[in-house]
Amino acid sequence: MPSSPKLAIIIACYNYESFVDRAIQSILKQARDDCELVVVDDGSTDGSWDVISRSGVTAFRIENSGARRACLFGLDKTRAPFVLFLDADDELKPGSLGKIIDRLDQDVAKLQFPLTRIDADGNVISGAFPPLETFRSRDSLARHVLRSGVYRSPPTSGNVFRRDLCELLREADYDKFVDGVILLAAPFFGDVVSISEEIGCYRIHGRNDSGLGRSPDAASFQRDIDRYLARMEHLRTVIRRREPNQDLFDPRETFYFRELKFCLDIASGQRPRALLGLVPKLLGEPFSVKNKVAMAAFYTLASVLPNDRGKALLAFRFKTGPRTALGFAKEIIRPRAPSRA
Repeated sequence: MPSSPKLAIIIACYNYESFVDRAIQSILKQARDDCELVVVDDGSTDGSWDVISRSGVTAFRIENSGARRACLFGLDKTRAPFVLFLDADDELKPGSLGKIIDRLDQDVAKLQFPLTRIDADGNVISGAFPPLETFRSRDSLARHVLRSGVYRSPPTSGNVFRRDLCELLREADYDKFVDGVILLAAPFFGDVVSISEEIGCYRIHGRNDSGLGRSPDAASFQRDIDRYLARMEHLRTVIRRREPNQDLFDPRETFYFRELKFCLDIASGQRPRALLGLVPKLLGEPFSVKNKVAMAAFYTLASVLPNDRGKALLAFRFKTGPRTALGFAKEIIRPRAPSRA
């Protein structure tokens, strides 16, 4: 490992035998002498450890304990001031490490970049997940978090965190993931640097923890709601420690919470009850006019159509790949399957 690494890449792997070598090689092939790479096998029961061992990288095998604990184990085995937690089924693109490191300094708490969505074989599904602008901000993002509890940010593999921010993960016993409270707390620790260029890849293969690539279901929305509320309570504690004069919103009054609840109602077979409170919240969000119109149309139609149509629209809303107005219309007029007696 380099004597004074600038960036640590930690890959936590659980049963990703088919993908983990691609993640490792996406780092090794960049041949950076200012980065350290550690792979943690989180008690895999497939052939992941054999694949990792053959790669020759610094690696550890631990008892299965979840992604957050595996990443913390890796954090303790590295020393660079900045950390990227790369999911074992994702990859970084050639030259990405240099582009990241060139933008890091002591005032940066987090750097983020969009990911290109790929399938299990590496074929491109869609780009810019999520679309991001290039900026460097702190106060405006902090104010947005205080008001809404979220801001546009990529999944785990599209983020680099300053090491002191990562220490908050030790308090997050309620969470199995690492891209939770530290995403939200970042603007209270320093600048957030955003890159618009896609310099990583997010793989969709049906086993993603995010649920992308699968039909939305009630259990996943309820999980997201419970996790969001737990993260907000933790964030409230963090903010009070750092800025005692600041206080957090009521998370149940935010657009994000209301949208999750709306989707949960549909997925549960209920008539959505939150339309009147949801649309005004949407108007205050930083989406384009086109997106706001499309989202308002989805909310309205999902509220008045039969539940099977609402579920079809919900699946369309969260599908991977391109979505068009024509595709949206087809979900509305598609013949209904005959009901069973």
